[in-house]
Amino acid sequence: MLAFEIITPTTILLCFLGVFIGIIMGAIPGMTATMAIAIFLPLTYVLEMVDSIGLLIGLYVGGISGGLVPAILLNIPGTPSSLCTTFDGYPMTQKGEGEKALKIGITASIIGGFFSLTILYLFAPFLASIAIDFSSVDKFLIIVFALTIIASITKGGLLAGIFSGILGIFISLIGRFPDNNEMRLMPPGLEEQLVYGFSLLPVLIGLFAIGQILQEAEDGMKPATHQKKDLNKPKQGKKFSLKIFNGQYINIIRSSFLGTFIGMLPGVGGSAASITAYSQTKSFSKHPERMGTGEPEGIISSESANNGLIGGALIPLLTLGIPGDSTTAILIGAFLLQGIEIGPLFISSNPDLWSGIIISLVIANIVMFVLMFFSIKYFAKIVFIPKHIIFPIIIIMCVVGSYAINNGVMFDVWTLLIFGLLGYIFPKIGIQIAPFLIGFILGMEAEKYFIDSLKGSGGDLSVFFTQGPIAIVLWILIIGSLAYAIVDNQKSKKNQAST
Repeated sequence: MLAFEIITPTTILLCFLGVFIGIIMGAIPGMTATMAIAIFLPLTYVLEMVDSIGLLIGLYVGGISGGLVPAILLNIPGTPSSLCTTFDGYPMTQKGEGEKALKIGITASIIGGFFSLTILYLFAPFLASIAIDFSSVDKFLIIVFALTIIASITKGGLLAGIFSGILGIFISLIGRFPDNNEMRLMPPGLEEQLVYGFSLLPVLIGLFAIGQILQEAEDGMKPATHQKKDLNKPKQGKKFSLKIFNGQYINIIRSSFLGTFIGMLPGVGGSAASITAYSQTKSFSKHPERMGTGEPEGIISSESANNGLIGGALIPLLTLGIPGDSTTAILIGAFLLQGIEIGPLFISSNPDLWSGIIISLVIANIVMFVLMFFSIKYFAKIVFIPKHIIFPIIIIMCVVGSYAINNGVMFDVWTLLIFGLLGYIFPKIGIQIAPFLIGFILGMEAEKYFIDSLKGSGGDLSVFFTQGPIAIVLWILIIGSLAYAIVDNQKSKKNQAST
């Protein structure tokens, strides 16, 4: 089918709008691409699926890319994936080269975005064709493997990551045991409200939007007016030129590849992609001692990696139904609103929608580059918008959206507020949001595949170890992931003890 038959002018307009809003929200410290998608998710209920994807993909690309603005100008990562951009971006701003640094980051972003888009387009259909032949045992073990990866990379350590993921699974199973209604796990007095469990969308919006607002409220919302002098400094340094990228081709390809690969690992996230790419760039740099003092190659590695993450994170989502990061986890909600099942059959069953996703990514990356590269001076002013004006509007949008998702269910609003409070409390007590969320999303599927496997084997648990070569490979990966996590955890403890 021709591209213009899939992507309508409305889709292009919504994609453009999504990128524009995403850049704004990514550029405001504390507001991320995940938060942007969570806020606008209820709006997709009234849109066609391709139009919804255009809007959400635009928000995703714009939100990730917009994070470089405060990272470079204020030394504050706009998104977690922009962490390493601060290392060299802000020193360039202090030298009077802020605009140059921004344009370097924007150019690296579009290169990383198109690199991951190419990998997604070439690799996802192949992986989906293989995944079609997976048995219930294989699918269950894939989910277990995804959870072990999440646990192994969480900041709170191995046990904290495992506990967070299991807690997410535990809560997701409330009211969801289909074979025996009397055995549903429910808090007393809430049987009627929780007969179908917690709705996914209010949980997502609460964890990321309301929880983040509460955290920002605690930290304080005073605008960073003391930093304005850095924006107004005369630009004494050299202007931006594509010649800056001469000699950086290996750096940008390596960083884009690392970002894409790490994006494919469920729950790892953009900060890990950025840090890994930056550390590799420093290792292979001819002048590693200059890294962190305002070197363009540091910005190039960080921004190409975190935009490479986008296409990589979509691969496990569209082929296995497993979100690559917290942002793609929210995208699952958009498909659920339209009654579309994500998994191995998605690409073959929805060729128009698959083409729409690819084309939307192309449009979003081009729009992002044009908007930011030629209007960066104006987007730079976004970092000073008072949060006390923005956050009340966001809260109202979240409440209205949650209420309307299931055609006016008040309990969904309470779900929004409950999980918003949990999103604020969890990090304070060591529970990691990413493992919890992935566990919550995958919990029902894990239970389903576990029960189906036992039904097929007559209740014999040995089926999980003797199913076939795919299961054996998955067990090797699971054991390897846990072994790496244990070794890495011990190293971290030794490093902490030595310091």
